Amino acid sequence: MTTDSSATKSSVVPAADRKGPPGWAEGLIGQLLAIALSLVGGAVIILMVGENPLHVFATLLRGAFGSTDRIAGSLLQATPIIICGVAACIALRGGLFNIGVEGQLYLGGFAAAWVGFSFAMPPVIHVVVAVAAAILAGCLWILIPALFRAKFGTNEVVTTILANYIAVLLTSYLTISVFKRPGGWSETDPIAVTARLPQLLPDSRLNIGLFIGIGLAIGLHLFLRHTSAGYAMGAMGANPKFAEYGGVRTRRNVFLILLASGAVGGLAGGVETLGVHHRFMEGFAPGFGFDGVIAALLANGNPIGMIGTALFFGALRAGSLLMEVETNASREIITVIQAFIILCVSAQILIRRRSGRTGERRWKF
Repeated sequence: MTTDSSATKSSVVPAADRKGPPGWAEGLIGQLLAIALSLVGGAVIILMVGENPLHVFATLLRGAFGSTDRIAGSLLQATPIIICGVAACIALRGGLFNIGVEGQLYLGGFAAAWVGFSFAMPPVIHVVVAVAAAILAGCLWILIPALFRAKFGTNEVVTTILANYIAVLLTSYLTISVFKRPGGWSETDPIAVTARLPQLLPDSRLNIGLFIGIGLAIGLHLFLRHTSAGYAMGAMGANPKFAEYGGVRTRRNVFLILLASGAVGGLAGGVETLGVHHRFMEGFAPGFGFDGVIAALLANGNPIGMIGTALFFGALRAGSLLMEVETNASREIITVIQAFIILCVSAQILIRRRSGRTGERRWKF
């Protein structure tokens, strides 16, 4: 992200005098309140289907953390959500809303698979090239929405969400009609062993993608706190007009921020393909991109806090498998809980706006 030489940290956005708990504590309280209210809403739905909420939630917890294998399963489910959450946080901290992470994930996953099964390379080089292809695919997929947002002020929410449908259908067509494995399901040929990400446990698909996601979140946090470009990016999210007045080149930064967000979204798909499925399958990662956006929203765009919310969503996904087997509650209850979380977060944003306290972010929707 770039700033003019005349811009200084003190001239971009003056610190506001705030009373009450510090920002991080207020954000944590808001997260816990949203989760608590969503669980209460989920409990009401569980009661309506004739089940005991305590029994259902206990089964959910056991399915997520009941053994080493189940913990690994929760971490496996959380890995793409963390990376997608980082992609969403990049946009949110710049005052933008990239809701097209799901589409970028699909294109990145397909690009990584194509490199994985189409070329023969040495082990480390093959992984690096496949990951680079995933990043490039995600970056290219958001190129047009980023250009339109920066040049014409087009709402990126509309353009990125429409791009999701195109990405899913395009990869489905390529998988079914062009690269389908002979005699198999709707999937491509397996990638070469040299293109696979190393596993963390011998009997689990958990891979180093988990460390990649956590490293990205920590790196984004340090970038935002300790670099002038990160400060300018945060200034745009807090007050874009004041940031521009202070010397931040907002149009150029909008373009670069969205490109970076799309690149990380593509990386999430590459990690899922190279580390978990080892091929591209139609509908290979349903909902991970949207879960990442929700996790970032729940964390108020804080990449460190987003790690916790992503782990929470990963545990919900993993635990819902056992919950559906041992109770009458459907796995769709997880979707209900996430919907309640969105409502709670939206209510918090609305209350802050009406009270004149927008918090750290001021999103364009």
